Amino acid sequence: MASQQRLSPGELLDENGVLRQAGYATSLVRRYSRSAIRGGSLRIKEWDYYCITGGDVVLALTIADNSYMSLDSVSLINLKTGFQHTWSAMGVMSLGRRGLPASSAKGDVAVEKPAYALRFENDGKTRHLTVRVDHFCNGKPLTARVTLTGAPAESMVIATPFPQKKTAFYYNQKINCLRAEGDIAFDGSTYLFDPETATAVLDWGRGVWTYCNTWYWASASGYVDGVPFGLNLGYGFGDCSAATENMLFYNGRAHKLEDVDFGIPHTPDGRDDYLRPWRITGSGGRVDLTFTPILDRASRTSVLVIESDQHQVFGHFSGTVTLDDGTALAVSSLTGFAEKVKNRW
Repeated sequence: MASQQRLSPGELLDENGVLRQAGYATSLVRRYSRSAIRGGSLRIKEWDYYCITGGDVVLALTIADNSYMSLDSVSLINLKTGFQHTWSAMGVMSLGRRGLPASSAKGDVAVEKPAYALRFENDGKTRHLTVRVDHFCNGKPLTARVTLTGAPAESMVIATPFPQKKTAFYYNQKINCLRAEGDIAFDGSTYLFDPETATAVLDWGRGVWTYCNTWYWASASGYVDGVPFGLNLGYGFGDCSAATENMLFYNGRAHKLEDVDFGIPHTPDGRDDYLRPWRITGSGGRVDLTFTPILDRASRTSVLVIESDQHQVFGHFSGTVTLDDGTALAVSSLTGFAEKVKNRW
């Protein structure tokens, strides 16, 4: 693809609610304001999603305000035993009242209900995530406390327009390689996140989406020869001619990639075969990875005009990636996920 456009500092939207600039950055240089949106109050979508990985245990947390509906979600996955369960609660007509912060740099969001509570606190240096779900699975409660520190100097930021609608856009930041420490209590067991090995990614999303979209996203964080390393790969929606969201992260610095392909295998009748190895390649040979699946966190929802078909596949990445300066890194059994999601929402 052509040279990718880097975002300059300034307001995200103009007076007509249209993106002032499309492209990528390594920090939130453009300022997001919900009040500047002109794409329709029911089309605004805002969410904070954290995925914490430590050994064989994965904890995923979501607080979302999608205007006509809200979503709170907690997933617990054990890659060794194959256990997986996702608990979710939906509401109607939240319309921004959840007060998700306009920046990932600082700010809190909390949901307190009689049967559950989710709290994401961020003082600008440390993130505290607390969870209580009284009836998480088979009537058994789950609680969790996780502290995230060590946010790297650079992250993936992208401003993406949608060609179908001028006032539609997606402003997204992915912060890889956060250091995680904490515990989960469920069903008589306590799972610990060791800050020497456990990592997390934040998916911070704000925007106005069109109705029907399919996206591909892969994320992993860990260490290569003792140095913090992560990857963010994705494509499939919006107009990415100005820039893609593909990046590598090594020792706190971002390394920009161009296009990638997930190479999802297929069954003999042409359906996606998510649990066979994927071959992820692209960016002129700078990405050559095999993704070996362990578990497919599959979910299909259809409620009135909302339909979602999700396959978030957890497994290990192995292969070779190349940094901006030409340094080749050997990646071996890096735990993460790769997903394909189709939404009508």
